[in-house]
Amino acid sequence: QVQLVESGGGLVQAGESLRLSCAASGSIFGINAMGWYRQAPGNQRELVATITSRGTTNYADSVKGRFTISRDNAKNTMYLEMNSLKPEDTAVYYCHANLRVAPATPTLTYDRWGQGTQVTVSS
Repeated sequence: QVQLVESGGGLVQAGESLRLSCAASGSIFGINAMGWYRQAPGNQRELVATITSRGTTNYADSVKGRFTISRDNAKNTMYLEMNSLKPEDTAVYYCHANLRVAPATPTLTYDRWGQGTQVTVSS
């Protein structure tokens, strides 16, 4: 059973920075794409950024130029560097990973979500 554990959330003031981490553990046979999503109260969960196993990244327009997603494949860990934070970035941030079922079947995959970490930005 694979688990994803986020860390690094907290309370900061507008303009400050935070770095989130997401560590995968368990029986891992390969991680394909990973991503960060967020959900603010009363809103649906939305994509923040994704990264493929080869490092190709994609960002929501609202965070482009301020957030940077990265991953360390050797450590099965993903990061989100968040700079110039705004009050509208306040949300619970969730880690997502698409994982291989087995090494010999790369097209058979399943998804895992972390439990979420709260990010609060005060004005």
